[in-house]
Amino acid sequence: MRTLQSFNARTGEAIGEPLPASTPEQIDAAAEAAAQTFADWSSSDGMRRGALLRGLAAALDSDRVALVTLADQETGLGLVRLNGELDRTTFQLRRFADIAERGVPFAHVNDPAMSGPPPAGHPAMVRQQVPLGPVAMFSASNFPFAFSVLGGDTASALAAGCSVVVKAHTGHLLLSARVFARVQQVLKEQGLPAGLVGMVQGSGHEVGVRLVRHPAIAAGAFTGSTRGGAALQAEASARPRPIPFYGELGSINPVVVLPGALGTRGAELAATLAGSITLGCGQFCTSPGVIVLVDGGPHDTDTAANDAFVDHLRTALAAQQPHPMLTEAMRQAFDRGVAHQQQAGAVALLAEPSGGRAPRPFLAQVSAEGFVASAVLREEVFGPSSLIVRAGSMAQVRQVLDAVGGSLTVTLWGAEAESDDTRALVRAAMAVAGRVLFAGVPTGVAVTAAQQHGGPWPSSTQPMSTSVGDAALSRFLRPVALQDAPAWLNARAGRPC
Repeated sequence: MRTLQSFNARTGEAIGEPLPASTPEQIDAAAEAAAQTFADWSSSDGMRRGALLRGLAAALDSDRVALVTLADQETGLGLVRLNGELDRTTFQLRRFADIAERGVPFAHVNDPAMSGPPPAGHPAMVRQQVPLGPVAMFSASNFPFAFSVLGGDTASALAAGCSVVVKAHTGHLLLSARVFARVQQVLKEQGLPAGLVGMVQGSGHEVGVRLVRHPAIAAGAFTGSTRGGAALQAEASARPRPIPFYGELGSINPVVVLPGALGTRGAELAATLAGSITLGCGQFCTSPGVIVLVDGGPHDTDTAANDAFVDHLRTALAAQQPHPMLTEAMRQAFDRGVAHQQQAGAVALLAEPSGGRAPRPFLAQVSAEGFVASAVLREEVFGPSSLIVRAGSMAQVRQVLDAVGGSLTVTLWGAEAESDDTRALVRAAMAVAGRVLFAGVPTGVAVTAAQQHGGPWPSSTQPMSTSVGDAALSRFLRPVALQDAPAWLNARAGRPC
C-alpha cells in the first residue's frame, strides 16, 4: 500500500502518521458515488443548496483554531495570512449560498411562440441552464483553504448543482483530511449523501489522471502549474467523450511603469512592489514576475528615474525576509528558475545566497529585445523573484506584452491621461490579460461580481471563464433550450427536473 507523509513546512520534519494513498478502486468509487448523488442534487432548489453552503462555512468557522494551526504547520504561511484566507473561504461559501438562494443558477429566458411563417414565426422556447455533472476538483498548494477542499471551485460547483470529487494536495494532507471530515459531518447532519463531496489523494499523477478519465466525471477544475494543468487538459480532451477542463495555470503578471508614473513616489512604489513580489514567499498566481520600464525622454530623464526606481526596488527587496516555501520541491524549482533566467541572459541585480529552507529574493534585468527573443524569460518562476525589462519605446512595451501571450493580470502605472499611446497600450494589455489594473499591485483577487481570474494561454485553459467571483458559477452550467415544453416543466422556472 502506498502511503503519503505530511511535513512541517518550516523544519521539514514529518507530522503525524503516514496516510494511505487512494487506490484505483477508491478513486473509481468516489467518482461513482458522486454520479449517484448528482441527479437529486442537480434538481435541488436554491434554498437547499444555500443551506449546505452555509453549513459548510459555519463548520469551518467553528473549527477555526485547529484548522489554522494545522495549516500553519503544513504550509508555514503564518496565522495572520491563514486566518484571512479562511475568512475569504467562508465568505465565498456564503456568497455562493446567496447566489443559489437568489435563483441565479435557474435563470432562464422565456421566448413565447410567435405566429406566422419563419423566420419571424417560431414555437415557444425557454432557454435555461443545467448542471454539467460530477466535477473533479484539484486543490492548489498555495491556498490551503481558498483553493482547496472547500475553496471557490467546490463552492461554485455545489451552487451550480454539481457533485464534487476533490483531489487533495500533498502539501497539506492533514488539513485536507480535517476539512473533509467537517464536510462529511455537515452532509450527515443535513441528511445528504456522503458521496456528494468526495476526496481522493496521492503523490503521483496517476490519481489525477484516473479521476479525469473516469466516465462519470463531467468537468475538471484545477489551480496549479502550467505543466500539470496542460497534462490534465490533454487527458480531458482525449477521453472518448471529452469534458471541459478549467485550469488556472502559471502567470507572470507584468507591471508596466509608464514615463512619468514614478514622479516623486519612486521609493514608495518600489517598497509596495517589493512587498507584492515577496508576499507569501512569492507563491501567488498573481505575483508580479515582470516589471517593464520605458527608458528615454528629454535628456534621458525617464531613464534616470527608472534607474533610481531599480535601486529603490533592489534595496526594498534585500530587506525582505521571505518564509520557507511550501515544499522542498517548490524551493528546488525556484532555484532552477532563477538559474535558467541568468543562463538566458538576464543580469542578476539581487541574488543573495541563502541557506536553509527560506529563499532570498531574486531580481534580474534584461532588455526588451532579449525578453522577446527568449521563451525561457517568459516562464513563471514561482517564488520571490521578478525580472525587470527595459524598453526603449511604447512600441517595444507592446512587443513585450505580445510576447507574454497570456497572463492573469497586467498592471499599467501612469495611464491616467488618454493618448494614442495609452489607448494602444490598454488594447495590448486587454489582449493578453484577464484583469488589467491601473493602480496598486496584482496580488490580491477580490471575490466579487465583476472579477475575472483567468486569461489567455498559458495563464488558463479557458480564458472566457473565471475561477474567482460570481461568474465562476457558469463554468459548471450548460444551456438547454426547451421547445413547446409542457406546463408542468415551465412551472419549475428554470430548475432542472
